[in-house]
Amino acid sequence: MMTTRLTAAVRVGLARGWSGYLWLLKILIPISFATVLLVWSGWLYSLDFLIQPAMGILSLPASAALPLIIGLFTGIYGAVAAMAAMALTLDQMTLIAIFLLISHNIVQESIIQGRSGLNAFAAAGFRIFVSFAVTFAVAGIMDVANPVTLTGSATAVTENPALVPMLRQWGMEMIALCIKIFAIIMTLMVALETMKTFNIIDHTVRIAGPVFRLLGLSQATGMLWLTAAIFGLSYGAAVIVEEAKSNNFSRDELTRLQLSIGINHAMVEDPALFLSLGIAPLWLWMPRLVAAIIAIYLFHLATFVRRINAQRTCHKKLCDHR
Repeated sequence: MMTTRLTAAVRVGLARGWSGYLWLLKILIPISFATVLLVWSGWLYSLDFLIQPAMGILSLPASAALPLIIGLFTGIYGAVAAMAAMALTLDQMTLIAIFLLISHNIVQESIIQGRSGLNAFAAAGFRIFVSFAVTFAVAGIMDVANPVTLTGSATAVTENPALVPMLRQWGMEMIALCIKIFAIIMTLMVALETMKTFNIIDHTVRIAGPVFRLLGLSQATGMLWLTAAIFGLSYGAAVIVEEAKSNNFSRDELTRLQLSIGINHAMVEDPALFLSLGIAPLWLWMPRLVAAIIAIYLFHLATFVRRINAQRTCHKKLCDHR
C-alpha cells in the first residue's frame, strides 16, 4: 500500500515537474539570450543614465550605476564581476549588494511572479522601490562619510569578445544551468508530492507556524516561502507556479507571499557570492529579511484601513438611503 502511494506520488511529481520545467524554459532561454546580446553589444552599459541621478541619494558614486544596471537586468554574478573590477569602497560595495539582493534579474523574476499571484509590473516596481528605500536607510546607518577602502582596479568591464565565441560560451552555460534547474525542479516536485501524500507538509508547516506568523504569512504558503528562500525565484519558479495554481490560496495569501519572497529569496547562494568581496554577513542577510517583514505588516495595515473605509462607505450609503 505504501509502495503504491509512493509510486503514484513520484509519477505525479515528475509530471508536474516536467510541465513546470518546460514553462520555465520558455521564459529563461529567450530572456537570457536577449540579455547576453545587450551585454555583448554594450547597450546594457549605456542604460546607466537611468539610475545615475539616484546615486547621490544612495550615497554612491556615479560609477556605481554600472554594476547596479548589470545586476538589475542580468543577475548577481555579473554584478559581482563588475564590482570586483572597479575601485569601490567597502561601504559602497555593501550598499550595492543590499540593493541588488532585493532587485536583480528583474525582468525574468517579475514574469515568474506575474504567473504565480502578483502583477509582473507591480512586482518589479515594488522590488525596485524597496531596494531604494532599504539602501537609503542602511546608508544612513553606516558611516559612509569615512568608508573603508578596498583595493581594486578600474579595469573596463565593457570589452566585448567576438560574437560567435560569446554565443558558444552562453550556450554551454545555458545548458549547464538548464540541467541544474531540471535536477532541482524534479527533485523538489517529487519531494513535495511525496510529502503531500504522507501528510508530512502539514506537520512541517505546523511546526514552523510561529515563524511564518512572525513573517506575516499564512501557514498554507509556508512551503512556497521556504522554496523561494532556499532556491530563489528562478530555480524555484516552476514549483512556486505549479503549487500556486493547484492550491486554493486566497488572493491575499498569494499577494503577501509574493511581496515577501520578492524582497527576500535565495537566502543561501546570492548573499554568499558577495562574501568574496569582504562584505560583512550582517548586511547581506538582515536588511532584506527585516524589510520583508515590515512590508508584509504594512500590507496588513493597508488592507485593514481599506476594509474599514469600505465598511464606513457602505454604512454611509445605507444611512443616506434611509
